[in-house]
Amino acid sequence: QVQLVESGGGLVQAGGSLKLSCAASRRTFSRTTVGWFRQAPGKEREFVGAFSRTGSRTYLVDSVKGRFTISTDNAQNTQYLQMNNLKPEDTATYYCAASVVNGYPQRPNEYDYWGQGTQVTVSS
Repeated sequence: QVQLVESGGGLVQAGGSLKLSCAASRRTFSRTTVGWFRQAPGKEREFVGAFSRTGSRTYLVDSVKGRFTISTDNAQNTQYLQMNNLKPEDTATYYCAASVVNGYPQRPNEYDYWGQGTQVTVSS
């Protein structure tokens, strides 16, 4: 059973940084693709990026490319979403999720396991 726990959210001013963590059960990263999503109030859940288990590469959507990075610490079974130069439009609940689909699945229904989410609020 895959378990995911996010942490690291908070309130930050525009231009600031936050580092989100996604702690996973053992062997999650070797067995699944882990993706990051966010959901703002009244909006649909939005794909942010993913870390491919084949090739150990990351994909990020254009709106966060150059500001966000994804990294993985396999020894700690933890993946990180480093968010720099945050903007008010980045305000959302952020989720990590695991999928058995290879590559960079971008639809929420392609993911089988979800964390509880962590709130990120960026003030202007």
